[in-house]
Amino acid sequence: MKQILIELDDRSARDLERVAPARKRVRAEFVRRAIRRAIDLEIDRDTEEAYREQPLPAALDAGDLMGWDPENELAEPRPRVRASRATKRRKRVA
Repeated sequence: MKQILIELDDRSARDLERVAPARKRVRAEFVRRAIRRAIDLEIDRDTEEAYREQPLPAALDAGDLMGWDPENELAEPRPRVRASRATKRRKRVA
């Protein structure tokens, strides 16, 4: 696993401390997930742009879906997770 060193502005550092305190030892995982999400969103933007430039044909046939595995657990929606009390409180305050 690679290590990186980044600098944060004061506001980001304060917010990071609030949502992923260093003393709880969850910060590294939080940052890894945030980076992964940002990367995935950027890749999705690139894919969306490519489809806008060259859209799929209106009708797909079986050959277009060749290789697609409908049983792939990653292709199924993620089960909903109940929000924690802290998350619910933050939503009420906002």
